This record gives sequence, C-alpha cells and structure tokens, in this order.
Amino acid sequence: MIPDRADIDRARRLIAPHCLRTPLVRLDPMRAESFAAGAEVYLKLENLQPIGAFKLRGAAAVVGELAAAEMERGLVTASAGNMAQAVAYLARELGVSCTVLMPDFAPQSKVAASERLGARVILITYEQWWRAFQERGFPGIEGTFIHAFDDTRVMAGNGTIAWEILEDLPQADAIVTPWGGGGLTCGVAAAVRALRPSCRVVAAEVAGAAPLAASLAAGRPTEIEFTSSFVDGIGSRSVFPQMFERANRLGVQSAVAEVAEVAEALLLTAERNHVVAEGAGACPVACAVAGRAGTGKVVCVVSGGNIALEEVAGLVVSAAGPS
Repeated sequence: MIPDRADIDRARRLIAPHCLRTPLVRLDPMRAESFAAGAEVYLKLENLQPIGAFKLRGAAAVVGELAAAEMERGLVTASAGNMAQAVAYLARELGVSCTVLMPDFAPQSKVAASERLGARVILITYEQWWRAFQERGFPGIEGTFIHAFDDTRVMAGNGTIAWEILEDLPQADAIVTPWGGGGLTCGVAAAVRALRPSCRVVAAEVAGAAPLAASLAAGRPTEIEFTSSFVDGIGSRSVFPQMFERANRLGVQSAVAEVAEVAEALLLTAERNHVVAEGAGACPVACAVAGRAGTGKVVCVVSGGNIALEEVAGLVVSAAGPS
C-alpha cells in the first residue's frame, strides 16, 4: 500500500509530541551562481530532529498506533544507525525495552549513540541484517518489530516532511531525498502526489551503492556490486521489490552522485549554511547543485547529521590537499 493524504494527516498528529517541524532554508543564496544553471536550492533540515535524523517521524507514526500489549513486549528494529536511534529514543521516552539489529559495518558512533539511548545492540552480518528486514525479526529476539521503511505508517510519517515543505514553499519544483530502503522517498512522493502532483521527486544515491538507479534502468529490482564509503546511511546491494514497485508507481526519478561530490556537498553545507550533514544527508545536495534534479526550486532533504566530527575533519583535510 501507498499512504494517502488521510494517512499522512494522521501521522502529523501522532508524531507531533516527539518531532520538530524543521526549518526550510535557502542554500547559500549569496553565491547561488556556483550551482547548476536554473536551480534554486533549498535545505529541509531534518538533521535538527532530537536524534539528528528524519527517522524519528516514521518511528513515532508507528509507535503512536501500537496497542499496549505490543508496547509491553518491547521494541525491535533493524538499522544501520538512524532508525536504531529513533526507536531507542521513543522506547526510552515510553519506558519500554529496545533491541537493535545492526550490520557489523555500522559506524561505531551510531552504535554508541543507540546504546546511550538504552538500546541493546546486536551486530550481525549483512546477510543476516537483510534477512531481518525480509522476515521482520530475528531468531531468538522477542519484541514488536518496527520496520525501517516497508511500512505504510513509516512512509506516512516520512510524508509529513513533504507536507511541511509544500506549506513553506508551495512552488517547489522538486524534492530530492536520499534513497536507503525507500521509505523516505516513497513517503515524500505519496505526499507530493496528494498535494502537488507537478513537483518532481528525485531519489539520490551514491555511486557504487545505487541499486535503485540500476533497477529503474532495468525495469525490475536488480542486484549490484556494492562498494562501501563514508556515505553509510544509504546504499545497499539491492532494492526491496515492494519499495521498487511503489517508487515506480509514484514516478520517482533517480540521480546518482560520486562519493567525492557528496564530500564536497557536505563541506558546502557546513561552510555556507553552518549545517552539519552526514553523507546520506549531503547526497541530495550533491545531486541538486550538479543539476541532476532539474531546474526551478529544488528542495534537498538533509536527512541526518549523525557523522563523527573526526570524519568531517578528515574530509576537510582531504579537500585542502597536501600542505
């Protein structure tokens, strides 16, 4: 299913006690001539959510509908980092247990952040992690499973981002979202279809980890050879068939940025707008400033800012080159 306007309106009410209405700002209007011709770029700052990422919206939309018995079992999720923190944050607020299944390549900073919020983190292989998404659970782990993306309620929660964007900028011509599992992109696209069908929705991926682009080109879900990078919040070997079908039905477009372009975009937002974005959050910006999201008023969803400062420092040093 794809969430409709009523689903997203309900999600707005459910998430209100937990989530911020984040600001929408123009990306460095003083030097916009350095961006792709005809593109006026904006930033939707989801990195300012209490956990530093948009995932709190989808998680809160699900938790807000759980029955008491489901809550008492405790919460379980599979995540590379940000959904883990979202579910852990809500579990702590509501006084229930939380278990997080994380791939063994997850950044230590995101593992530590989830543990600080009270989650029990279990590191598993990529194959086990992907299977947890498919099976909505993991052997021996009890609790109510909160899926990071393949859930209409999660997508409705994510769709509230587009609703806010279109209230603040009704003339938006495109919204660019990072594509991880697809829950953000499809939620935004569902809201756009209901509120401003002429607005493009563009899924941003990073080269070497762009299964949606390959799948759209092939016309079917396609597995790719995966290459990891500092852009850890998005990218995988394949696309969930259900999410591919939704993206196709919603007319989602695709854009791919090189890893170096994402690093440049991360530093651009930090220098020009004083915004710290993680790699996934900077990927839409990389696509937009390069012109891959088209012209007009282009809004980039800065999905999160959970990046270790030493990693940002390393990117700064790399950009500066040899001394």
